[in-house]
Amino acid sequence: MWVKTAVLFLGLAALLISGCASKGYVNKRVDETRTEQQAQIDELKAKAALNTDDIQKLQTLSAQLTEKTNMALNQAAGFEKYQIIWEATIYYDFDSFELNQVAKDNLEELGVKMTDNPRALLELVGHTDQTGPSTYNIELGEKRAEAVKRYLIDNYGVALYRMFTVSQGEYKPVALPDERNAHSKNRRVVLKLWGELQ
Repeated sequence: MWVKTAVLFLGLAALLISGCASKGYVNKRVDETRTEQQAQIDELKAKAALNTDDIQKLQTLSAQLTEKTNMALNQAAGFEKYQIIWEATIYYDFDSFELNQVAKDNLEELGVKMTDNPRALLELVGHTDQTGPSTYNIELGEKRAEAVKRYLIDNYGVALYRMFTVSQGEYKPVALPDERNAHSKNRRVVLKLWGELQ
């Protein structure tokens, strides 16, 4: 009888020990899974924070554009009589805001038109291709528009209040990524000269 009880007790002890070992293994796996999930959650939160920063920068740029537009409109009484009198697009090399000779030739025509029309206003919108982070592309688009503005100031004495710039970055492409030479078509500044109706 005593031997049977001892064997039963040992059997129960072995079951309990193996159960504890299985429970410990399960707990370990659960902890590992929780750690992996938390890392994924943290990564998603970091990405969401970056997107929030991008959205805030775009909202700030939009507010700046509105302010610049209002300033330009205030300088030009009777703006309702204005229309686009000249348009052009200037293209840039990859990751560059330097003006090439073709761009300067276009700007020569623009400079003459702005000199001949002292009340004309210029809208400059910078664009980029989709390469790189969106915040960088917004800044690059702005630098491209500012390069045109500086050229007109330095070479034709155009007053600052007559020009307003904004960057669309990569957000308004004229060519889709699967089109031929899409990137080179999207690296641009669009120029619109507004003048009074004759």
